[in-house]
Amino acid sequence: MNYTKAFGALALLLVPALAFAHPGHGDNGLIAGISHPIGGLDHLLAMIAVGLWAAQQKGAARWALPCTFVGTMLIGGLLGFEGIDLPALESGIAASVLALGLAVALAVRPPLFMAVGATALFALFHGVAHGLELPEMSSPWAYATGFVAATAALHAAGYAAVRFLPTAAAPLVRVAGALSAAAGVWLLAA
Repeated sequence: MNYTKAFGALALLLVPALAFAHPGHGDNGLIAGISHPIGGLDHLLAMIAVGLWAAQQKGAARWALPCTFVGTMLIGGLLGFEGIDLPALESGIAASVLALGLAVALAVRPPLFMAVGATALFALFHGVAHGLELPEMSSPWAYATGFVAATAALHAAGYAAVRFLPTAAAPLVRVAGALSAAAGVWLLAA
């Protein structure tokens, strides 16, 4: 198949997406769930940082940190769906951006139980925030599926950035962590 035919086939596949040019699509919550972690700087930075930090670890922590975050975030989302709020919710999320950014910048390797505990605490804040922002008339399950999938993808992107880049890129990862920590300070001050 030559490039002209492939491009033509791709264009035909994308034509139905033009119908989504106006609001009202994705009301089932899936699209809203996917866009929530990606659209908010605080969520985006924290979730990528979890993947970066997991990739800097050794052994079980590499999979335990992202899995803990996703699982605990889902529990927090269910609490949020029920209207249960956490005190200082936004400050907790901003603190997670700061702490996870510092963990990446300093490449810290605490004992597994401490890393998992901190990750779970941060994930609970993010999950409750997601749950409280369930759009009206949306399926909570579709919305949860969306934010879980987006979070897992952001973790995977952070993980891949560390694991598949040359070791010479390690200082850049630490700089990214420091920038994330600085954003956390800014979010806390705002």
